[in-house]
Amino acid sequence: MSYALTRPMVLQEPLATPDGAGGYTTTWSALGTLWCELRAGTGSERRGAIAPEGRMLFRIFLRAAPQGSPQRPRPGQRLTEGARVFALLAVSEADASGAFLVCHAREEVPA
Repeated sequence: MSYALTRPMVLQEPLATPDGAGGYTTTWSALGTLWCELRAGTGSERRGAIAPEGRMLFRIFLRAAPQGSPQRPRPGQRLTEGARVFALLAVSEADASGAFLVCHAREEVPA
């Protein structure tokens, strides 16, 4: 299977930074740009605090990188495309040859 890896997305990992009051804030560090294909997955609606909230899942395809490589996405990291943010939930091989990965992600919408 071939993929249209035409979307540059930035892979980021979270960093805990002391906030000066004994706690931490999360900042994000860029690891590099990966060329991806973004496909919409399933969507759902759930009850929010004020109104119903929509939730959309995506599959993001990209070239594989070896285990342990900083260019291989992991759950807990995120991919960004401009102002759009995709939290990575799971990562697996997308094909039998292991040449591509698929990241299962949830788009985060800022409050």
